[in-house]
Amino acid sequence: MAQDRLAIERALRLLGERLEYMDAPVTVLLIGGGAALSILGLVIRTTRDVDVIAVVQAGPDGGEVILTKADPLPAHLREGAEHVARDLGLPTDWLNPGPTSLLDLGLPAGCLERCVCRGYGARLRLLILGRHDQIHLKLYAAVDQAGGRHLSDLLELKPTAEELLAAALWAETHDPSPGFHEELAHLLVQIGHGDVARRL
Repeated sequence: MAQDRLAIERALRLLGERLEYMDAPVTVLLIGGGAALSILGLVIRTTRDVDVIAVVQAGPDGGEVILTKADPLPAHLREGAEHVARDLGLPTDWLNPGPTSLLDLGLPAGCLERCVCRGYGARLRLLILGRHDQIHLKLYAAVDQAGGRHLSDLLELKPTAEELLAAALWAETHDPSPGFHEELAHLLVQIGHGDVARRL
């Protein structure tokens, strides 16, 4: 079931309200993907889920934050999301922790400092990946999944050559195989950035 920006934000507000009703702990999530692009108004399209990359926790003594895997979602969050799914007729997995595997090999350096923070009630906060980091993730996904909506999103973001180069170098840390390199270079040529492909 595709959702536009208003529907996504409604679901998140209801989730925040549900967490308050449950007296759940304050929960901070790092999100990316189509829902994040839509919330920030960077790309106007529908999406079926909200991609959760990590659960964000404060470090010891208020130090550097800690990103923990979102799969499985914390029990209180899973329960709240299930209630929202029933109330709004959404898929049960509308809050999708699948992209948390990105943590295995690391996110773009400095991405947390570039995030946009949004609150949905007193118990739910989102750190939303900004344009620079979405370009990284979308380029990687467009190569890994042979284009599709990821490529469309990437083109909508209108990346510069330097942004694509940074994104490409990061993507190759996630898949250093010769096959991925070849597909990455091919895609860059396809979108008119053969100059970037030659710099890899």
